[in-house]
Amino acid sequence: MDYITLAEAYEKIEATSKRLEMTDLLAELFGQTPKEEMELVVYLTLGRVAPDFKGIELGLAEKLALKAIYEGTRVDESQIREWWIKEGDLGTVAFEAVGQKKQTSLFTESLSVGIVFNSLLDIASASGSGSQELKMKLFAKLLHDSSPVEAKYIARSMAGKLRLGIADMTLVDALAIAFAKKENRDEVEKAYNTCSDMGKVARLLAEKGLTGLEEVKLEVGVPLRAMLCERLPSIPEIIEKLGGKCAFEYKYDGLRIQAHIKEGQIELFTRQLENVTVQFPDLVKMLAAAFKGKEAVVEGECVPVDINTGEMLPFQTVSHRRGRKYELTSAVTEFPVMLFLFDCLYQDGEDLTHTSYPNRREKLTGCIQETEHVKVSEYLITDDDVEAELFFNRAIERGGEGVIAKSIGEDSFYRAGSRGWQWIKFKRDYKSEMTDTVDLVVVGGFAGRGRRAGAYGALLMASYNKEDDKFETVTKLGSGFDDEMLAALPDLLDEHKLEKMHKRVNSQMMPDYWFAPEVVLEVKGAEITLSPIHTCGFSLIRKNAGLAIRFPRYTGKLRKDKRPEDATSTEEMLDMYNMQLKKLE
Repeated sequence: MDYITLAEAYEKIEATSKRLEMTDLLAELFGQTPKEEMELVVYLTLGRVAPDFKGIELGLAEKLALKAIYEGTRVDESQIREWWIKEGDLGTVAFEAVGQKKQTSLFTESLSVGIVFNSLLDIASASGSGSQELKMKLFAKLLHDSSPVEAKYIARSMAGKLRLGIADMTLVDALAIAFAKKENRDEVEKAYNTCSDMGKVARLLAEKGLTGLEEVKLEVGVPLRAMLCERLPSIPEIIEKLGGKCAFEYKYDGLRIQAHIKEGQIELFTRQLENVTVQFPDLVKMLAAAFKGKEAVVEGECVPVDINTGEMLPFQTVSHRRGRKYELTSAVTEFPVMLFLFDCLYQDGEDLTHTSYPNRREKLTGCIQETEHVKVSEYLITDDDVEAELFFNRAIERGGEGVIAKSIGEDSFYRAGSRGWQWIKFKRDYKSEMTDTVDLVVVGGFAGRGRRAGAYGALLMASYNKEDDKFETVTKLGSGFDDEMLAALPDLLDEHKLEKMHKRVNSQMMPDYWFAPEVVLEVKGAEITLSPIHTCGFSLIRKNAGLAIRFPRYTGKLRKDKRPEDATSTEEMLDMYNMQLKKLE
């Protein structure tokens, strides 16, 4: 398949902000893609060369990327720099440069999807001495052989910012249309949730149709997408919702970990599918000592502890470990952790996700011998709300966030990647005011005033509307930032800066800066109110009014463990608003 076919399809997709139109264009693209290249096309469309859990990332330093554009086109370097300053988009710079390139060789090569993919894979995989020079040369060669529109998307892929506005679930919809039927869409999503590899799912569908998905099985070493929770305002309502009797577990304030154990080797994955094994060598040793079996996939919370008091510490303490691949000895000593396990998804050849929660719990306790550092989560099965309230209070005393209630019915399966009423979270307190935290996505920024002049003074925050695949504004956040975080905001946000509102953002407000919806922050507010200017749940409660968080405050938690699509949903915001109304009645 010629790469130009893919690039031209991307042009059409980028030109629309309508999800259904994007889906149809993707389905059309997949329909004309050779079966043997489906996997490559899907990875490229996601801006990747491998599934997330492989940890193979594209990216080239700005200086080298611009030098590569010069080497590939021989357009004046000052002109290239001028385009970069004006546009801030490597794709646009490459488009302009290739359009004006001075032919230096007659030996150009027609670009195919395979050539582009393999070149990008070589660039991403290059490491060690001389790797940056090699990356630059490979990138320059692609640009030398490309047309302007091809260069645009090759450069954006290289930068890790394809800018198509395509979410994973849009790809699921398109694959279902192209290779199955719309009514089989859930089977496609289920396969993706199980293997976390959209390329593999696409290849199986293209080669074998819907029956090919039967080959997708839970594998040790391949993380599942995490099962998620709903929420309710009171323990009696939770017990009633779960059939009159349920299990309660402590909700620990830590980093959710999915541990894969096989032949003495252990790999640790976050809910973001990031492999963090290197960052937690102590956790690997602790789990190896506690596990009594051959192989397993277990899930739990990695929680920081105070070495002097033994008390559980807030989640952000764990974040000091993240990204520190070197000099870990001091981090292990300064920020020790414990692992509280709450589920067993696979054990010694048996996929347990299709069995009930009580069975999985039994398997977990059977393969884990508790140690000082590895525990099975505290839990209680009850139909008594008073007993459950006491359990909840104990969880808070121990430093937890609250409790997770879980169904104990025969159908209490582990539903990877899904949010449903099998698991319900209940955090510290639900009163008429908003006392629960929410996880919101940064979509805009406002220039600072006074002491914050020259920096970001406030951020425009949004919830996620899954049905529309849009991020809807819900508050303007300016409180709770310490000096360190304020200083860090440019490094955190500037790489996501846009000239105009992202196509997946729905906002009536006009901030000074727009950002791609990538960064997730935890926020706490006084209450949820109706607003004529915010778009969260617009007109669903009252005509021409959305929901807004009053007196929001940043809690100090940067949620690197959450994708933007894992942020608090619009539906959850509506539920929380209705909870407030109930409390006031």
